[in-house]
Amino acid sequence: MLKFLQLKDAYTILRFASSAVVPDWVMQGEFTSITRTADELSIVCPSRNVSEEHQSGPHWICLKLKGPFPFSQTGVLLSFIEPLSTNDIPIFAISTYETDYVFIPQDYADRAFHLLRQAGHELLAA
Repeated sequence: MLKFLQLKDAYTILRFASSAVVPDWVMQGEFTSITRTADELSIVCPSRNVSEEHQSGPHWICLKLKGPFPFSQTGVLLSFIEPLSTNDIPIFAISTYETDYVFIPQDYADRAFHLLRQAGHELLAA
């Protein structure tokens, strides 16, 4: 099955208007994702970077799948999130060129780790 790491920070998922300027504070930390579409500006960054006025919603843990995975390899993300989704664990996934990152609300972390181990996935030491 898959090997994965937990990144050390708690994360926040933010939504801004599509025309918004990317705040400087989002760029610090081990992982940041910025996606702009015609409908929105979506940002994922360490919670410690987020200004008071933008704090909302749960904090998330970040699980990084041990890649890289070739584009021809199918079902990678599905095999990882399936034990979570079938047990009502919310996820937010981001794919990059080399791997996938799966975010889980902190309140679900213990249960998620149990389900992932049960499915044969291996948590690596950071």
